[in-house]
Amino acid sequence: MRKQDKKIYVAGHRGMVGGAIVRQLQAAGYSNIITRPHAELDLTSQAAVNAFFSTEKPDEVYLAAAKVGGIHANNVYPAEFIYDNLMIQSNVINAAHHNGVQRLLFLGSSCIYPRAVAQPMREDALLTGILEPTNEPYAIAKIAGIKLCESYNRQYGRDYRSVMPTNLYGPGDNYHLENSHVLPAMIRKFHLAKLARQGDVDAIRRDGERYGPIPADILAMIGFDTATQTLTGPAKVALWGTGTPYREFLHVDDMAAASIFVMDLDNDTYARNTQPMLSHINVGFGSDVTIRDVARTVAGVVGYEGDVEFDATKPDGTMRKLMDSTRLANLGWKASVSLEEGLKQAYAAYLGGQVKGG
Repeated sequence: MRKQDKKIYVAGHRGMVGGAIVRQLQAAGYSNIITRPHAELDLTSQAAVNAFFSTEKPDEVYLAAAKVGGIHANNVYPAEFIYDNLMIQSNVINAAHHNGVQRLLFLGSSCIYPRAVAQPMREDALLTGILEPTNEPYAIAKIAGIKLCESYNRQYGRDYRSVMPTNLYGPGDNYHLENSHVLPAMIRKFHLAKLARQGDVDAIRRDGERYGPIPADILAMIGFDTATQTLTGPAKVALWGTGTPYREFLHVDDMAAASIFVMDLDNDTYARNTQPMLSHINVGFGSDVTIRDVARTVAGVVGYEGDVEFDATKPDGTMRKLMDSTRLANLGWKASVSLEEGLKQAYAAYLGGQVKGG
């Protein structure tokens, strides 16, 4: 069988990463790709997942489905973040095994590493320290996913692999200002401020309808009076912290390419570059940048020319979170989408209304 003829199930195809994986598989000639929206298949239901696998019998699985969110969402809904993710990955991995799926790729997160860890973060830093409290439930679920894959490999001879991405962005991102990550939040804030400086009240209203309510502090930032539905003052962009922390960003198309690359590695190559109980592979851009520099780049891409303020009374968070992607580089893969080019693509998708689905 040609590899393009394999029946591939992509779990989480409406999410940012899952959608990018589907696009790239299709571009590479794969035509037998199975997907199911949440309304048709609840991955937290063991019975539903078992029935799906029993009927469809996929050859390979990309497990990109997860409950995700920013610091606010993780703090408010810790029970859902640990329960839903544990159930999704446990159900899919177990059903894959019982239905003869030999190869599966599990997508995790850089938050699996301890909060105080040497930079850049190596794979062998896993389980060496205390996790960041704000997303500990999510991180523990992702660690459990890695160990599930390793355990099925060790006990049953499966070939279940794991990749850990750094901060992702790109088409299909989540721009809801109460639970989005740093880059999509920046893009939306700069865009709203640009609209305010242009006096485009209708466009601001449409943005709220498309991407979710605009919080009161952001409305105040751009000088929008909700009572009168008018602009009352000069718009600016205010960002939390000092702007000095470093962050690494990877375009979602690069993440999808890396996922397919790791999935397609032959058994011997993968085994030589990993260990049975330390099998996950970091996926990063390879370098990081300060939040202040990121803000300048976003402003340039969006076309915002007003003031940018940093509120040093607000927390900076971890000062640096850089992945060590040496293991992946040694296998022959590296990122190709620059931050500026990736942000241009992300902003174009934002203007086009490409949002993350359920």
